[in-house]
Order: sequence, then C-alpha cells, then structure tokens
Amino acid sequence: MSAQVVTGSVAEADARRREQRGWYWYDWANSVYSTSVLTVFLGPYLTSVAKAAADAEGFVHPLGIPVRAGSFFAYSVSASLLLSVLAMPVAGALADRTGRKKPLLGGCAYAGAAATAGMFFLAGDRYLLGGALLIIANVSFVVSMMLYNSFLPQIAEPDERDAVSSRGWAFGYASGALVLLADLALYAGHDSFGVSEGTAVRICLASAGLWWGAFTLIPLSRLRDRRAAAAGGTQGPAPGAALGQGRRRLRETLRDMRRHPLTLAFLLAYLVYNDGVQTVITQASVYGSEELKLDQTTLIVAILLVQVLAAAGALLMGRLARRYGAQRTILGSLVAWALMIAVGCVLPAKAPVWFFGLAAGIGLVLGGSQALSRSLFSHLVPRGKEAEYFSAYEMSDRGVSWLGPLVFGVAYQLTGSYRDAIVSLAAFFVAGFILLARVPVRQAITAAGNPVPDRI
Repeated sequence: MSAQVVTGSVAEADARRREQRGWYWYDWANSVYSTSVLTVFLGPYLTSVAKAAADAEGFVHPLGIPVRAGSFFAYSVSASLLLSVLAMPVAGALADRTGRKKPLLGGCAYAGAAATAGMFFLAGDRYLLGGALLIIANVSFVVSMMLYNSFLPQIAEPDERDAVSSRGWAFGYASGALVLLADLALYAGHDSFGVSEGTAVRICLASAGLWWGAFTLIPLSRLRDRRAAAAGGTQGPAPGAALGQGRRRLRETLRDMRRHPLTLAFLLAYLVYNDGVQTVITQASVYGSEELKLDQTTLIVAILLVQVLAAAGALLMGRLARRYGAQRTILGSLVAWALMIAVGCVLPAKAPVWFFGLAAGIGLVLGGSQALSRSLFSHLVPRGKEAEYFSAYEMSDRGVSWLGPLVFGVAYQLTGSYRDAIVSLAAFFVAGFILLARVPVRQAITAAGNPVPDRI
C-alpha cells in the first residue's frame, strides 16, 4: 500500500510540474503585448496619430467630446480598464461554476491577439481605430490574466507558489526582452529593411499579436480544467446559465469576501500600490518621448533594460521572500518605487543616461513586486473559489487601475505638463505601504482555511 501511495504521489508531482511548465508559457506569450504594445510603441504612436487628427487647438473629438490629443492614449487605457471591471466577474463566475477555465482563457487570448495584430492597419489619422483596438486587446488581456492567475493555487502547493509565480514573471520578462531586441533591430534599421518608421512601428505592434497567439497554444495543451461541482454534489450550471448569473455571482463573491475581511484588506492595499505600478508601465514611454524629449530608440533600449533586469529581479525577490517572507519583501519594493518616482519627476530632458539609470532601478523591483503579490494573494483564496477571487484580484491589478491613467490624463489635460502628471504617483506607493503593513498575513491565511507556509 505504501509503495502505491509513493508512486501516486510521484505521479501527481510530475503532473503538477508539467502543468506548471505549461503555465509559465502564457506569461511568455502575453508579456510581449504588455511590453512592446502598451509600454513601448502604442502610447507614442497613437498619440502621434491623434495629433495628426487634431484640430488647430490640439484637440480631437471622439463621440463629440473635446479631448487633448496628448491625453487620448491615457483615456483609452482608462476606458479599457473600466470595461474590464464589467467583464471579469462574469468570466470568473463562468469559470468557477462550469469548470471550463481553459476554453475561456483561450477565447480571451485569441481575441486580444487578433486585435493586437489588427494594429498594423493603424495609420494616418485613424486614432479612433487605434482606441477601439486598444480597448478590445486590453480587456481581453486583463480577463485572460485573471483566468491564468486563478490556475496558480490549483497547480502549485502553498510552499511552491512564490517560486512558481516568480518563474512565470521571469519567463514573461525574458520573452519581452527577446522580442524587444528584434523590434529594436527593425525600428533602428528600418531604412535598410525598406520600410518607413511608421510602418516599422506597425509591424512591431502586429507581430506582438502573432506572438501572443502562437505561444498560447502551449499552455492550452498542458493546463487542464477541473470540473467544479455545485452545492449538493451536482454539476454546475450550463455556460449560458452561468453567464446570465454573472451579476448575481459577483454579489455573492463580494458577500463571501466580507466574511474574509483580511483578504479584503490585502486587496485594498494592492489596489492602491498597484495602481501606481500600472500607471508607470503604461505611461512611461509617453513621459519619456513627450516630456523628456527622448527618441524611440532610446525608449526601446530603456524598456529592454527593464525587461532583462525584471526577469533577474523577479527571481532575486523570490529568493528574498524565501528568507524574509513575501510581505516584507513587497514592502521593501514599495519604498524603492516611491523613491524612483520622486527621482523620475526631476529627470533632465534629453539625458538618456539618467533615464537608463531609472529604468534599471524600476526593472529590479517591477517583476518581483508583481510576482510576490500574486503568490501572496493565492494563499488568501478559499478553495474552490479561485477564479471568482482572482477576478476581484485582477480588478485590483488592472480592472480598477483606471484611476492612475485617468488622473495622469486629467493632469496633463489641465496643465499641459507630464511632470505635473507624474508627481502624484508616489502617493500610491506610500499609501499602499501603510495599508499592506497593517495586514496580519498569517491570520489572513488561516481565516481563509489554508495551510500557513513556514515563511510568509
């Protein structure tokens, strides 16, 4: 009997590791969208397209609303994240109630990949097309990440999660760095390739969509659905019924989360500090190009530096978490974030070296702070409610991160200065630090009914 138990345990561990290896590949697939599209190319390019369509006073008029062309990208990001808030609870409830998480992940991934590939046709003054494709791609990206993250507590034991989550982020940043190298070669040498600068940017945008779609095949082949039984031992409702119950499921999830106030306390802290992180990620290239007057090649090299160091930083912070605990390690990263935002506000224009230094600092804390937040939250989720709880987490991650871009866009709209827009971001990290430091993590894990790791 003991031999059978050992054999079964080994087989289970092997199956779990296979799923983990497949899971990493979705970070590899979608991180190119986050890096090449959102962080590097789309912000400056869509801003230039909006400016080409602007009137004599520098305004465009989507839906008849006057919007400064320089704010259009930030507003589009904010709109996409607001729509994500509506989509994620429905997708989370559908995934948990039917157990069909993998097909939902695939559908969102390929919708986003198709919209991203369609950015090849963003030219001239088609700023509305760019805004529409950005919204479709970003909503698909956010919902797919919610579903992807909800696999973590199912494929990794509690003591494995910091390491597994950090490896996933490292995979993603390595992928982003590799593609950025190819993008840099194409963009910097576009004349030798016989294409214009604008065409080179559109090729870089579209290729990110093709990459996203191609490598999504690997996790879809290795991850497996786990059928969830409804109360009373019966199977969950049909997909159509679950979809129709999305709003009610959201209310149920929120009511259930009120029974876990410490989990909610962590989510509040994460909502605040991650709003700052996401705004830095999406607006950095616009700040660099418009305020610091840096060319696109400099921005690509800076983001490439972030990618390389973020992959190493995610693994390094995973090691620190094993020694000092995830909560303390995240708190240390928030101190670093606040200091770097303060430095970024006073960077001189046309000084690439200083911008590279700031990029290096951001890279070292970016991947680790995100990876450890994901793994720490996975300990606070009651079993059987992974997708619903991770939909709330993803709302905090990106779905409620509309506030940062909105504040950024409004500040620029009112002042015309990107430096004024970025000044406020340090407050997100300071407030997030205070809120996270007040969360008793061990007590929160116990209250969720999960085993407490030796170091947390």
